[in-house]
Amino acid sequence: MAHGLGDQRSIPAYLMRGGTSKGLYFMAHDLPADSARRDAVLLAAMGSPDARQIDGVGGAHPLTSKVAVVSKSTRHDADVDYLFLQVSVDKAEVSDTQNCGNILAGVGPFVIETGLVAAQDEFTDVRIHMVNTGALAKARVLTPNRRVIYHGDARIDGVPGSHAPVMLDFLDVAGSSCGALLPTGHVIDEVDGVKVTLIDNGMPVVVMNASDFGLSGYESPAEIEANASVRARVEAIRLKVGPMMNLGDVTRKSVPKMTLIAPAQHGGDVSTRTFIPHRVHEAIGVLGAVSVATACALKGSVADKGQAMNGSRTFQIEHPTGFFSVEMQVEGQGQQLKVARSALLRTARLLMRGEVFVAESLFDADPS
Repeated sequence: MAHGLGDQRSIPAYLMRGGTSKGLYFMAHDLPADSARRDAVLLAAMGSPDARQIDGVGGAHPLTSKVAVVSKSTRHDADVDYLFLQVSVDKAEVSDTQNCGNILAGVGPFVIETGLVAAQDEFTDVRIHMVNTGALAKARVLTPNRRVIYHGDARIDGVPGSHAPVMLDFLDVAGSSCGALLPTGHVIDEVDGVKVTLIDNGMPVVVMNASDFGLSGYESPAEIEANASVRARVEAIRLKVGPMMNLGDVTRKSVPKMTLIAPAQHGGDVSTRTFIPHRVHEAIGVLGAVSVATACALKGSVADKGQAMNGSRTFQIEHPTGFFSVEMQVEGQGQQLKVARSALLRTARLLMRGEVFVAESLFDADPS
């Protein structure tokens, strides 16, 4: 419960790393119920809008300016509800238009640590309703002696050292944002002269060949961000495909993600560079990687590997700082492709817990 302290309000919060992201984790009852007031509180907590987020706890990057809001689920098939909120760094905007699979990796440990879900012997499975899209995921958290452990031998690219594994199993994410795995009904569409595959297996993604933008696909994120003409072309396509993907006007939305692909360099299946949507990811998002892997399994897509697939396979998605392994089970081909299962390994770590402070007036201000 939030408490007053002079002209500031303290709010219980956990600071956690989830996968290759970092953010604040809150219990829903500790934040204002009104979404406008809640967003004002979160902007203040993170220190937005400011490029350095100097007056808040945000990390001055989209990957470290994230929030999880968690509560006991009202669904019979889930233990908890998880709402993901992307807090803009340099704008007074908070977006709920997408899931985040990295922050999801911290939800299981968080709800066990807070007692919302009771720890079991050896491991604890937490069924998570992802409120943003209505989809379900299961997180398996190691809990020997009925306590969460964070140290182990699991390694993920983009995070130094090794940690305890958190296994994520996505149960019904295909089309969760766009209404269908292929929202246009086509494996390939053409926009502004560029062939694209528009796909949603947990994250709306536009898959395009880097070569169509005069790139090798192996440039660093900084090099691509410095290329104003490429950024402009990618954004123009993003704005046009928003309605095509049943996302409406995406001008102020963080989806779809725009992924440029190239032949794999290091033994994987494909190399990627992903706009999120305006900065270029230092790696690739969890659900973004799942959608790209699905495109690799999709006959005739921009990312088609030229191999018939029916059954289980692990795809290695290369990104600027390593690999992302996605285990998939699919049935059928082309427009009839059905994704039976998507699973992957992440890690998470509790960094700090306590209270974050914001102005008391934010709880009483008129949200309009």
